[in-house]
Amino acid sequence: MSNNVIEPGKPIYETINGNWNSYFGNDNNIVLELACGRGEYTLALAEMFPSKNYIGVDLKGERVWRGSQEATHIGLQNVAFLRTHISNLPELFDENEVSEIWLTFPDPRPKDRDEKHRLSNAFFLNHYRRILATDGWFKFKTDSTSLFDYTLDVLKEFQLRDHSFTHDLYQSELLEDHYGIKTKYEKIWTEKGESVKYMKFRFGEVK
Repeated sequence: MSNNVIEPGKPIYETINGNWNSYFGNDNNIVLELACGRGEYTLALAEMFPSKNYIGVDLKGERVWRGSQEATHIGLQNVAFLRTHISNLPELFDENEVSEIWLTFPDPRPKDRDEKHRLSNAFFLNHYRRILATDGWFKFKTDSTSLFDYTLDVLKEFQLRDHSFTHDLYQSELLEDHYGIKTKYEKIWTEKGESVKYMKFRFGEVK
């Protein structure tokens, strides 16, 4: 696997917690794309904002490999990929080490028995809260109305700041937030007429 991939089996995987800025060789803000697939947001944002460090997180090795190869091909030095399960984030990032998290088009896991796997359930949200800086943003995009409404309901358990959301991003004043970046799945679903749901917020204290 490429040098811009951190994964189990590499010594750096065991020591990276709290040392991401040393890995990148600068003190720039760190932004995560969770369940990144091939890292479409990771790569696009890294090109737009070279003064930030971007990390795509996904469990699938083939997807991570494709993203890492594209980053190398483009020559992006502010990109890394982390191959791990998202439940491992607290072991791989220190408290307040991340300035922004993007969760883009995760599997909605619509069956009730799969709620524990939804990446916007309370278990995962507490992980994100732990590693996000006090003023850090969490940003979430999905085509799934059921997952979006479920997430809004879960968030009632949390104290939030600057919480904004829309059930139709392309008709919303929040449109500029996504910088015109469309993932593969976003293009597929919007072409079928499905609206894109979007929210952003900062965490406060858990109620």
